[in-house]
Amino acid sequence: MNVGTKSLLFGAHQFVWHPLTVFLAWCELYGLPNWKQTICIVVHDWGYWGCEDMEGSCGSRHPERGAKLAAKYLDHFHPLLYDVNDREYRFLCLYHSRTYAAKGNSHPSKLCWADKLCVKFDPWWLYLPRVILTGEIHEYRREAHNANLITLDKSNREWFDWARTRMMKKAYAQDTRPPYQKGS
Repeated sequence: MNVGTKSLLFGAHQFVWHPLTVFLAWCELYGLPNWKQTICIVVHDWGYWGCEDMEGSCGSRHPERGAKLAAKYLDHFHPLLYDVNDREYRFLCLYHSRTYAAKGNSHPSKLCWADKLCVKFDPWWLYLPRVILTGEIHEYRREAHNANLITLDKSNREWFDWARTRMMKKAYAQDTRPPYQKGS
């Protein structure tokens, strides 16, 4: 089973728990989401299904699946009467990734910041066993280490505390720099 699928089933992006924590983060940042925003919160990471990596060539394209679903079922798009506002929910899902937003010459969506802040509602004793079980933790830690942000000799708990603090700061500051850059 691929790491992306494992992440959705029982890892960092677990299909029930992760949307719940993102929903709570959205409420903290913006108030209650409308029903379409709530659907986007639920489906935004479904693109990890079948991915062999979380942040590599496959995982970096994960926003596309949720965006496709949002465009099809939530947006009111007519090809002859194109209006960018008719793609609101597609963009909400697609640009929840800072990297994907940068590729699209756009700003990250509001969902990006709720997605980052969700770690506030995910305690270490629940998060760490999930990412250790899926193996995701190795990729996350390696990426941070390769960017000289935190060394691999730190414990998983120390890494979690560092990552959690970092993501919360990014969410509150709406820091648009791509992940794993020095200073970001």
